[in-house]
Amino acid sequence: MVDQHDDKNGLRIAVIGAGPAGVYSSDIFLRQLRKEGEKLGVGTDARIDLFEKLPVPFGLVRYGVAPDHPSIKFIADALEKTLDNPDIHLYCDVEFGKDITLDDLLQRYDAVLFATGAVKDKPLNLPGADLDGVYGAAKFVEWYDGYPTGARTWPLDAQQVAVIGGGNVAMDVARELMRNADDLKARTDIPDNVYEGIKGNKARELHLFIRRGVAQAKFSVQELREMEKLPGVQLIINEDDFELDDDTIEEAGKNKLTRQMVEELYAIREMAEDMEDDGDVDFEGNPADRKYYVHFNSAPTEVLGEDGKVKAIRVERTETGADGVMHRTGEFTDYPVQAVYHAIGYQPATAPGIAYDERHAHLANAGGDGRITTEADGGDVRDRLYATGWAKRGPVGLIGSTKSDALMIVTNMLEDLSKAAEGGRIAPDRDPESIDRLLAERGIKPIDFAGWKRIDAFERSEGAKEGREHKKVIDPEQMRELAHAE
Repeated sequence: MVDQHDDKNGLRIAVIGAGPAGVYSSDIFLRQLRKEGEKLGVGTDARIDLFEKLPVPFGLVRYGVAPDHPSIKFIADALEKTLDNPDIHLYCDVEFGKDITLDDLLQRYDAVLFATGAVKDKPLNLPGADLDGVYGAAKFVEWYDGYPTGARTWPLDAQQVAVIGGGNVAMDVARELMRNADDLKARTDIPDNVYEGIKGNKARELHLFIRRGVAQAKFSVQELREMEKLPGVQLIINEDDFELDDDTIEEAGKNKLTRQMVEELYAIREMAEDMEDDGDVDFEGNPADRKYYVHFNSAPTEVLGEDGKVKAIRVERTETGADGVMHRTGEFTDYPVQAVYHAIGYQPATAPGIAYDERHAHLANAGGDGRITTEADGGDVRDRLYATGWAKRGPVGLIGSTKSDALMIVTNMLEDLSKAAEGGRIAPDRDPESIDRLLAERGIKPIDFAGWKRIDAFERSEGAKEGREHKKVIDPEQMRELAHAE
């Protein structure tokens, strides 16, 4: 292993974004380099510098997923083990395009990999979308995950709420809106402001609207199982939605994940029937004080308002064929609600100096192979620039999808580096401390892995005071103080 103070001869790679995509890619790059480097003529040594605009790493795992996902802790632990590697250097609190430029990086690194995530919602293009009480999922997720620059309070005074979306984010949002605050606090790292907010949540009735049918939803089985175990919540499902024709059942059976999802939904339908038969109870048989309606084949068409505020949502009944094509029926129903949350997709971040494909919502790259191009619809491949994760493919796929992405992009990077002069050592400035001097000159104080560990230790100690494993720090200034404390 190359000594971190003597790595002028190794390859130098910059990765923008320290979420799962960036960390997995860094790990896979080092592994593939050791395995294939000699054969490719690029050697087996590299230094990877990982730049993250937030004061802490892990991106989507820490700030984009509901806090009650049990698998998140394991993913975060695995990412942390990867970062605890002398060949990977963490630079948190350093923003690309503001603190460092593309020219800065190309001067000092042989290749630059963009692993930036998503920062905002796709717009809800419905009449009434601008009414007070209509919220994008991304901002709500930022609030309950304690995002450093997110809202610190959230209006949870609506008694009847609608959530629009047929994917995992919609499920997360709906679940948190139906959550028991004490149960959530006991199981997760939520900060005090989120606990107080959910404790005061007035929502007693939630409607989840999914435009297509049972067999076309995009839920993971894990999400469905988490929905099944909400204290005090009765699930209510329209049995007509489950009358699937033979062609639809056959089509759903061709894909293992779809088949498992449909089977779980049928189990939920039976659970919902039992909840009703037993006198409107929750999953444990206790009286339910909240009702969670799941509507398939239901396409919202308009948010209705009064005095500038949400008062109802108009929904059109749809029909979905075995081919997944949705048809509208012209049958409308208005549901009284005072808040509407839309989880219809994220819009991955742009990067200064990099072309963006607006239609597919990702950085422009050649045929999806991760090589950055000059134009969204093709153009020339730009040397030494790559994208992975959502930056490459748009806001689709689970966290695990980033691993297969990373292997493909790393393979392409190594192939390109092997064809370059000097065994891929292209960057003119090969001093590993050059980036530190540059940031210091600009008054930028990065938070390194040791700094992150100090934040993490504090969060664990604060959690322990309340009998919890972890309690999240949300103030960026407090994070910086903790990280830079000697």
